[in-house]
Amino acid sequence: MALSQPSGAHEAAAVVPLHAWTPRALYIHIPFCTNKCYYCDFNSYVVAGQPVDAYLDALEREMEQTVRALPPETIRTVFVGGGTPTVLNPRQMTRFLNAVARYFPLSEDAEFTMEANPGTTDPAKLDAMREGGVNRISFGAQSFDDKLLAAIGRIHEAKDVVNSIANARQAGFTNLSIDLMFGLPNQTLAQLEDSLSRALELDLPHYSLYSLKVEENTLFHRLYERGELPLPDEDEEVAMYERLRERLGAAGYEHYEISNFAKPGFASRHNTVYWRNEPYYGLGAGAHGYAMGVRHINIKGVQPYIDAAASGLPRLETTPVTVREAMEDFMMVGLRLREGVRKADFAAQFGGADLDEVFDGVLNRLLEQGLIEASGTGEAAGYRLTERGVPLGNEVFGAFL
Repeated sequence: MALSQPSGAHEAAAVVPLHAWTPRALYIHIPFCTNKCYYCDFNSYVVAGQPVDAYLDALEREMEQTVRALPPETIRTVFVGGGTPTVLNPRQMTRFLNAVARYFPLSEDAEFTMEANPGTTDPAKLDAMREGGVNRISFGAQSFDDKLLAAIGRIHEAKDVVNSIANARQAGFTNLSIDLMFGLPNQTLAQLEDSLSRALELDLPHYSLYSLKVEENTLFHRLYERGELPLPDEDEEVAMYERLRERLGAAGYEHYEISNFAKPGFASRHNTVYWRNEPYYGLGAGAHGYAMGVRHINIKGVQPYIDAAASGLPRLETTPVTVREAMEDFMMVGLRLREGVRKADFAAQFGGADLDEVFDGVLNRLLEQGLIEASGTGEAAGYRLTERGVPLGNEVFGAFL
C-alpha cells in the first residue's frame, strides 16, 4: 500500500518548521588513526605523515565561519569522532578543545563525548581532555579476544581496554562506554559470551553493540567478494544479538536503542539528537551536518579540506531537505529508539501534521505484521518496535521510504 501524502500545506513548506531552530548539538571529526582497520569505511587516514596542525588550523577556520553563518545558542551536546581523536598529542588536544570552547558556548551540564581507541589515552592526554571539557569517553574495544582483534585489524589487545578504562577512571572520568562487535569472521557465540563477560566486569554505564557490516572500499569487502571472509550465518548472528540483549538486560542495562544499552541516566544524549532527527552542527573533513532544513557533507580528503577551509566553508554537498523526506527520516531514525516515536513530537516538528494521516498505509501494514505496536497515551502516544520487530528493524525503517 502506498504511503499517504502530506497535506498541501505541509508540502508547501520550504524547510521543516522545528529545524529552523539553531542546533544545540555539535559534531566534530578528527580523521586520523594509528592504522586502518580491515572493516572501516569511515573517513579516516593513518596519522603518520599527516599535516595534523594544519588540519587543526583549518578546523578553527571552519568553526569561525560556521558561527558567523549560523551563530550558536547554548550547545548541549558535543561529540568528537573519527578516526581516533585521541591520536592528538596533549598539546594538540588542548589547542583543539580551547578552540571549541572559544566558538561554541556550552551549557554547564553539556555532555561532551570523545571517541578513543584503547592504548591512546595516557594520563597526560586524559588530563588535557578533562581540562578541555570532555566528560564522556567512548572506547572502541570491539572484542576481548586477542586473536579476533588481530583478525579485524585492531592493534590493541584486551588488556589495553582494561588499562585504558582504569586510567580514565583515575583521571576522574565516570561516564564511559565501550563498543563491542559481533558477527565477526569465524566468531563463535562462546567467544562473544566471553567478551561480554569481560566487558561487564568493567561495570561501565554504557555499552554499544554493533554487528559487522561489510562495506565497500575496505579490505573485508575485497575478501568477501573473493569468498574469503568466513562470516557467521544469519541465524548465528541473530542468536548473538539476542544473547547480548538477554545478558545486558539481566545485568540491569536498559536497551534504549537498537544497538545501545545504558544504566539509568547514561543514554547517549548526543546520539539521541540524531535518533530524534534534530539539527546539529557538523565540522571537519567528511563531517555531516543538519541545520535550518539543509543537510551538508564536508570535503573528505585532509589536504583538500585544509585548502577549502582557507577560502570558505569546506562543503562537498549541500542538500535542502523536503518536508516529506524529513518526515520519513523522523520515522526511520526514531523507531531505532526502544521508546519509539511520539505523535506529539511529529506534530511539533511538522507544523501540526498528524502522523497517523501521513503514514496511515505503512503504519497499518506494520501493525498487522506485528513489527510495530501502539505505545503510550495522551502526549506520550505513538509507535515503537515490537519484540518481533527489533531484529527486523531494517525492514521496518525501509518501509517509510
